[in-house]
Amino acid sequence: MAHSIVTQASVTVPVANDSSLRRSIFKDKPWVSVLSSDLKINNPRSTSEYKLCMSVKQVTPSKVAVSPLQLEGAKEPPLNIYKPKEPHTATIVSVERIVGPKAPGETCHIVIDHGGNVPYWEGQSYGVIPPGENPKKPGTPHNVRLYSIASSRYGDSFDGKTTSLCVRRAVYYDPETGKEDPSKAGVCSNFLCNSKPGDKIRITGPSGKIMLLPEDDPNATHIMIATGTGVAPYRGYLRRMFMESIPNFKFGGLAWLFLGVANTDSLLYDDEFRMYLQDYPDHFRYDLALSREQKNKRGGKMYVQDKIEEYSDEIFKLLDKGAHIYFCGLKGMMPGIQETLKRVAEERGEIWEEKLPQLKKNKQWHVEVY
Repeated sequence: MAHSIVTQASVTVPVANDSSLRRSIFKDKPWVSVLSSDLKINNPRSTSEYKLCMSVKQVTPSKVAVSPLQLEGAKEPPLNIYKPKEPHTATIVSVERIVGPKAPGETCHIVIDHGGNVPYWEGQSYGVIPPGENPKKPGTPHNVRLYSIASSRYGDSFDGKTTSLCVRRAVYYDPETGKEDPSKAGVCSNFLCNSKPGDKIRITGPSGKIMLLPEDDPNATHIMIATGTGVAPYRGYLRRMFMESIPNFKFGGLAWLFLGVANTDSLLYDDEFRMYLQDYPDHFRYDLALSREQKNKRGGKMYVQDKIEEYSDEIFKLLDKGAHIYFCGLKGMMPGIQETLKRVAEERGEIWEEKLPQLKKNKQWHVEVY
């Protein structure tokens, strides 16, 4: 933004403890602006929430140069360059836990060096083949596990040679004893979260077209709904929109992210998203559903569909104007969301069974659940 005006933005953010504020995947990264110099924390009530009162001088934030720009040249996305029978061997660059101590479970941000050999577009997925044999088919490798890519096509190092994955470690607890059973742990997620820099990893892909970011209209509205690690593709979108200097893509629309997680310690990439909120208040909105810390209007736990319901009238108006809406996360999120959207449609005098097919026909409806 080239404006030189001062605006006030007020955001209420639940917090669990100081450690959650210090979590960042940007340690020692020069492109990250420090929010503390521009934010005043006011907490007159309790430690359960604090208010960020931002006085932001709207000047054009500096963006990061990316390369190689040949990645912008293709008219169609790369698809299945590497297949399960002939995967590409890449190298682990880093593995970092990105949730706080009170998060239920462990989620890691994993950077992989593919040497520029497995290019991809935002919204696509990589396949990962964990080491070892498939127990159901002795003598054969494990099946491919798909993971949504959590970086732009240029990767976290902005050179087109890496990709990032957001992986939650899958563990199993015996319902009778309540104890963890390592024999039933997720093979691939544990392999990834246990990896060390320099370890080799077999990858396939990239795959997927349904979650590709439409760029024909740089002023479009994109409503992004995620639970947990389903935020991965949106991180790629938002880096492309707000962090990277892309000669042929200047985003001037609205990106609105709804993220549902258990609690504040479970937030993913929160520092990054709040940076966009500060730098691009007219182009980015960020709403949270923290199921263990917030209540919905009926007094129950706050899930992402409840947060959608709060803004349902505005969301429907944006959809009527051509906004894209995306859903990514566990497949269990969709029934509740669909029920909410159907109820809201009926309250507006619309028939959801007619509206949904029209959204799909217009290519406004994008779903990737697992």
